[in-house]
Amino acid sequence: MDKILFIHGLASSGAYKMAGILKHLLAPCEVIAPDVPIEPDAAFAMLQRVCTEEKPGLIVGHSLGGFWAQQLRGYRKALVNPDFHASALMRTMKGEVRYLSPRAGGEESFIIDEALCAAYEEREKTLFNGLDAGETALTLGFFAEGDELVQSFDEFEAHYPGRGVRYPGGHLPTYPQIKRWMVPHMITLLREKPL
Repeated sequence: MDKILFIHGLASSGAYKMAGILKHLLAPCEVIAPDVPIEPDAAFAMLQRVCTEEKPGLIVGHSLGGFWAQQLRGYRKALVNPDFHASALMRTMKGEVRYLSPRAGGEESFIIDEALCAAYEEREKTLFNGLDAGETALTLGFFAEGDELVQSFDEFEAHYPGRGVRYPGGHLPTYPQIKRWMVPHMITLLREKPL
């Protein structure tokens, strides 16, 4: 049985509804959906550890989760409305920010300050370094035509030509959008022979 790692977006958690939708639509696959730390070095280290231990057949990252999924090289991945420039959005949200879905540890909020924004901005500088044809073939991107928060389709296509899928909707995909526009592609990606 394949394992799927779901990586949630900013101010969210593994309990975000998209994880539950994927569990339902991609059964019997096991969906792993951890709470990702906000601090970037801790976040990436934790995600690398989860990948090493769980060996997911597919990684699905939404928004900031797409930013993280893109950096997990060597895995099949689906980036949903990925935010490749999270620091810019974070700079509009400085201060205390409440989580929008419950965290397993009970945390209710986190702080965005300039140091955090700068740390993300530093990581953004190397996002597309070292891409090759094999890595490109492992990655699909899904982009809402009416995304009100992130517009990254053109940047994605510049690095992953022909690997982007446009769909009608906004930044937070709904059950019908995930079922119609994403899941068929995800299943195809899962079934492809290993590189």
